[in-house]
Amino acid sequence: MIKATLIDKIVAHEWRMFQQVENIGGRAACQDNPETFKIMRSSQAASWPENVLASYLDDLKTAAQEGDNLLTEKYARMMASTSPREYAEIEHLLTRIEPEKSALADQIAEIHLAWERELAGRYPYVSQRGRPLFSREDSLGATSVETYLRGELLSFSMRTLELYYQETVRQQAAGINGSEAILLNTVKQYGFSSLEEANEQLRQLSLEK
Repeated sequence: MIKATLIDKIVAHEWRMFQQVENIGGRAACQDNPETFKIMRSSQAASWPENVLASYLDDLKTAAQEGDNLLTEKYARMMASTSPREYAEIEHLLTRIEPEKSALADQIAEIHLAWERELAGRYPYVSQRGRPLFSREDSLGATSVETYLRGELLSFSMRTLELYYQETVRQQAAGINGSEAILLNTVKQYGFSSLEEANEQLRQLSLEK
């Protein structure tokens, strides 16, 4: 299966699951915005190799067959940081995470956060449009990169997580900033030719305010 097809299938599965996610304050506005959802999710997926994509697609298919929702699980786990009181009420409904899985997710997140810090230094005006970086900055209305990433990683099967870890370590060893690839994919879908162009245009906008 070619990469573009894998991405399309993943986004379609995720969108269906996203429609079923129940939020504390009711249905979120982003659940009625398929175009933004597609841009964000496909931009990330495009940075993954085919073996990770294929494994994650299997995760989504298996979950659907078993009546589970990986996006509900992802957002629920984020609540441990963003809404701890509400999380305590639902924690017993979630699958227990084994220590080795949690540790592997932490290792991946540590590498990604280093990449994100680098990007914030190089493209500050682009980065300011995104999430805060660290879980200590979480609130009910703002979920950090760290919390979001960890919630997502813990929704993966162990097989997918291990493959993603291998890819993350490969990129790190090669001097590749994996988060930069995701951000570049994103700004291109919004019409920019490069991160430099996006950063400069956003800088100009900030001066005009």
